[in-house]
Amino acid sequence: MKNKGFWLAGILGVILDQATKRWAVERLLPGPEIELWPGVFHLTYVENTGAAWSLFEDSAELLKWISLGVALALALMVIRGGILGRWEQAGYGLVWAGAVGNGIDRFVNGYVVDFFNLIWIRFPVFNVADVAINLGVACLLIGLLQDNSKKTGSTSASSRLEKKPGRDSTHFKD
Repeated sequence: MKNKGFWLAGILGVILDQATKRWAVERLLPGPEIELWPGVFHLTYVENTGAAWSLFEDSAELLKWISLGVALALALMVIRGGILGRWEQAGYGLVWAGAVGNGIDRFVNGYVVDFFNLIWIRFPVFNVADVAINLGVACLLIGLLQDNSKKTGSTSASSRLEKKPGRDSTHFKD
């Protein structure tokens, strides 16, 4: 099987997302929020019918199909495409995990279970699938930067400097 890193990151991401959401429903729904770090980080049960930052609130019907489309597109890309680099495999796998994890919630419940609450910066409540998507994008950016670095050589200006023989000044290479 090619692109094993995609499937490993994706499947582990979905399992972790669904397990933590199940825990949140069982532990946080019947009771009050849990203050892990009072005034900074709480675990708070929220049913989100929108997307990130509650955008498109009450659009669960549309968002479930978008989640399914993203998940299918990424899976087809990995199955039918070439072998990806390790950062791309991890990145696309984590984005896939986020789409599948939140998609499961949307299809089963009609909303996404969120519970990580960063009180001190008034950040929207989020979940493991959201973290996976953001980590996935970070991995893709790292892969892109590494790929560009390999294509162009080192990107630092100091590595492009050279001493001209018989001259006292330093010049940039062409």
